[in-house]
Formats: sequence, C-alpha cells, structure tokens
Amino acid sequence: MAPPPRGQRGQRTRRFRGIIFLKDVALLSATSFGGPQAHTAMMLRLLVEKRRYLTSAELLEIMALCQLLPGPGSTQTITAVGFRLGGPNLAYLTLLVWMLPSVCIMTGAGLAMSYLDKEQVARLVQYIQPIAVGFVAYSAYKISEKVIHTKTSVALMVAAAMLAYRFQLPSVLPLLLLSGGLVTTFRYRKHAVVTQKQPLHIEWANFMLWGGVFIAAAVLGHYTRAMPVLLFENFYRNGSLVFGGGQVLAPLLFAEFVEFKGYLSPTEFLSGYGLTQALPGPNFAFASYIGALAMRDYGLGGQVVGALVAAAGIFMPGTLLIFFLIRFWDQLKQYRVVKASLEGINAVSAGLVCAAVFLLYHPLPDTPVNLGLIGATFLVLLWEKIPSYLIVLAGLLAGVLF
Repeated sequence: MAPPPRGQRGQRTRRFRGIIFLKDVALLSATSFGGPQAHTAMMLRLLVEKRRYLTSAELLEIMALCQLLPGPGSTQTITAVGFRLGGPNLAYLTLLVWMLPSVCIMTGAGLAMSYLDKEQVARLVQYIQPIAVGFVAYSAYKISEKVIHTKTSVALMVAAAMLAYRFQLPSVLPLLLLSGGLVTTFRYRKHAVVTQKQPLHIEWANFMLWGGVFIAAAVLGHYTRAMPVLLFENFYRNGSLVFGGGQVLAPLLFAEFVEFKGYLSPTEFLSGYGLTQALPGPNFAFASYIGALAMRDYGLGGQVVGALVAAAGIFMPGTLLIFFLIRFWDQLKQYRVVKASLEGINAVSAGLVCAAVFLLYHPLPDTPVNLGLIGATFLVLLWEKIPSYLIVLAGLLAGVLF
C-alpha cells in the first residue's frame, strides 16, 4: 500500500500536534492556580521547556502584546499561542478548553451560593497561595535567564520591577512596556537588515468586529432593556476597557454590580471572589458567577443564561483584539526598529514578573511556613522532575489535612 501524499502527512501531523496542545491547555486550565503571574510560570515550563511549541522569547513577546491590550492577559496569551500553532480554529478551541472548567465551576457556585462556606474555602487554599508565589519566583528566574543579555536589559528590568512595585496601577504596565521598547529602539542599527521584507498587510476584520459588537450591544441594551443583553453589554464594556487582569477587574465589577446596580450583596461578591482565587484558570471566570446571581429572579434557566452571556461578554473583546494584532505581528518584526524594541519589551516583562513575586507575597502572613513553601516550590521546579500539577495537588491536600 502506497504511503499517503506528503501534504496529507503534514496535515495529520499538525492535527495530532493540535490535539496534544489542547490536552496541554486542559492540564493548564485544571492546575494553573495563582493568577496570571503563576500562569506565566506554568506556561513557560510546559509549553516552552517541555513541549517546545515556541521559545521563551516568543512567549514573552506574546505576553507583552497582551499587556498592551485590555482584557484577560493569560487567556489572550494561551489563545494567541494556539493561533500561531494551528490558526483560528485551534485558537477558538484553545479558548474554550482554557475557560470552560473555571466558568462551569463559577456558574455552579453562583447557582449554589447559599451552600458555600468562605472559611472552608480559605482553609483549603491556605498553602496554594505561597506555592503560587514560588511558581512566580521560578518564572522570574527562568525568564531573566533567557532574555537578559546586556547592561541595558539589566537596567530596564530593575527599573521596571521597582516602578511596577511602587506604582501598582494598571495603566503603568503598558506605559512601562512601551517605554522599554522605546529605549532599545535607538539600537536598531545593531540588527541585520532584512532584504526581502513581506509587505505589511493588516486585516481589520477583528478590530471592526470588536467595535461593532461594542456599539451594537450598547444600542440593543438601551432600547430592549432585556436583562441578558444588558449583562452582555456591561461585561463586554468592562472587558474592553480594563487593563491589568482579574485583580483590576474585581473593584470595577464591585462598583457596578454591587454598589450601583445591587445585583448581589457585598458578602456574596467577596465569597465568590475568594472562590475564584482558589480555582485554576482565568480569574475573569468570576463574571459567570456574577451573571448567575444577577439573574436569580429568572429561575434556573435564566441563571445559566446569565452566566453564559457574562462569560461571553468578558472574554470576547480581548480575544478579538489579540486576533487582530497577532495576524500581522510577524510582519512587523521584520523591521529593525520593531526588532530592536523587543529587547526592551522583554526586559521590562522580566521586571514585571520580578515585581509580581513581592506584590503577591505581601498579602500573605509572614510565617516560616509560607517562606518555606515558597523556597521549596522554587527548588522543586528547578529540579524539573516533579510536574507542576502534583505540587498544586499536594498543597490542596495539605489544606484539607492541616
């Protein structure tokens, strides 16, 4: 029997690789505790060091792009990686696999709010938080090792870490990234000239779709006053305007849905937010919890609809924007000015992760146990023989037993 044509073999190889990638995304979505910074550490370890889907520099570039855009950074990053590996179809599947576990859990939490015990949740995750800081510390070490090669990079990394630590504002992050890129842009002459440049072709479809949905949702919500449409518009607007991830999104949602609209009580909000911190995957899944409680007067079916439209509204704008940008990013990198700016952007990214280690540690009790867990997690990850999810499961088990 004759072997299949080379084109078919290549297609099968890509399909098989896509399946393996989705399996890895599912593993990340089930074990990536600790928020965006810890997600970075786990993505670096699994997608770069173990699977080699891309290099650490490429992952940092994608992360930097996502920092410059509003929306959920971890979700945009993992979706963009899927886009690079398999195009739009794999990217959409990546998004679904990544967000589905946490969205389902938070929807269930919204449906069964009266059965949740905040103290039990806090006890369960008491050891997960220092473990997450250990993950971030390991990520800072590995990223710095990969991208810091010049004195300029060292200076930018240190400056970015100090400024991010001092000014804990979401608007500071994109400004630092842009500033770092601007500093190293002046060194563009050190980069080789690309003689055969591909013409820059920008596809505006996703950007126009983002803007069109923004306007259409606002108009429909104003005239129909239908609760699902209003919820979608509220979350789409917040997802389009918030920089800095779930930690920044939470106070905005509290102001709008608790203080202004009264869809849920402060106790319900804080209980759900605490549960979100205990779950792996994207923190933006908190929206599905709020959506379910906001439509409690519409019955079980209405609550499920509320959770779904809230999740769609919060995740859609960031996804559309990163799809718009990632399509012509490789073409932009052909230009020496853009390529030179990546040195500064990567250095600043490393500095932001370094600052995150200290920012995440501050809320924790300064105890020998927490310090020991951070150090032990860092050393175990450095050893590279124990999977990340086993470390997380061990932390959860310890929270149950002690």
